[in-house]
Amino acid sequence: MSSLNLDDFTDLIERPDGGVRRDAEARRERQIVPPGSLGRLDELGEWLAAAQGTAVVRPVERPRVVIFAGDHGIAGLGVSARPAGGAVELVRGVLDGGRPVAVLARRLGVPVRVVDMGLDCEPDALPADVVRHRVRRGSGRIDIEDALTVEEAEAAFRAGMAVADEEADSGTDLVVLGDVSVGGTTSAGVLVAALCGTDASVVTGRGGQAIDDLAWMRKCAAIRDALRRARPVLGEQLQLLAAVGGADLAAMTGFLLQAAVRKMPVVLDGVVSAACALVGQRIAFRAPDWWLAGQLSGEPAQAKALDRMALEPLLDQGVTVGEGAGALLALPLVQAAAALAAELPERDEEKPAEESESVDTTAAGGSGEG
Repeated sequence: MSSLNLDDFTDLIERPDGGVRRDAEARRERQIVPPGSLGRLDELGEWLAAAQGTAVVRPVERPRVVIFAGDHGIAGLGVSARPAGGAVELVRGVLDGGRPVAVLARRLGVPVRVVDMGLDCEPDALPADVVRHRVRRGSGRIDIEDALTVEEAEAAFRAGMAVADEEADSGTDLVVLGDVSVGGTTSAGVLVAALCGTDASVVTGRGGQAIDDLAWMRKCAAIRDALRRARPVLGEQLQLLAAVGGADLAAMTGFLLQAAVRKMPVVLDGVVSAACALVGQRIAFRAPDWWLAGQLSGEPAQAKALDRMALEPLLDQGVTVGEGAGALLALPLVQAAAALAAELPERDEEKPAEESESVDTTAAGGSGEG
């Protein structure tokens, strides 16, 4: 029996400060550019103000990409375009700087942290700081057996919480959350289908590296069979993660909830982080107020999960590579929103907003804003 009381998160997680958000909205109305003219950047700035607890938004200066990694036994059924147990090569690519998230992070000046929770390789195949939270090697085949024991699921969940605490304590002010796995989108599809009460075919996508029709049918059948095992434990989220998740998904769920406890904003990436967020919402209904959906990947299970949590993606670029790459593309938007909210001057109270920003463009043949 687990000693982890998930009900505690309901009491520990508070919503971002509503009073501060109202103050930020009032401040925005006084700035020289009319409210609404910056589109979603206005909303983002106000969300950041509430999350930071200050009406004058602070810059997002210490973001970090955190990636949880693991291999899934279900990949042995040929549900992925990558070989079963092959996630370690993807992790090496991230660490060596050759994967998309590494390239983008280098360009944006954002550090990347990889956390191995259940890769199917020897621990000494990777640096010690990457493997120190590992729970097990690989996971069970979720169509016929549990991915983890409940004890392993709890250990992974607690590891995710510990990583969130480490990031918050080190001064990280926003996390871009990603995953590296083989078979992870299948487990994510099962979680979303189970929690949304839908059929396997509705959530089965093509994965990070697109699979052909035969592989899609195998994946759909695997999700269908795993769903039968998931439904009896829907009311117990830790048991659900043990039955059809994996160490990486359990850790991501723990990370998301503890990040909300620590009031550390998180940008979600693709279907795997969305599925973990959906489990987190079932545990603590206020937790999604601390998360942003970075991008829409095109995976049907991701769209289903985000809709259930009422999270609207910032970008729609169809990035399915995982790793947090798609969500990292949204980071400049968040940073731009923070800068605009903090640095736009307030207008002269004696002049209306449109008069204070108007310019004479007649001679140039142009037209003014609005």
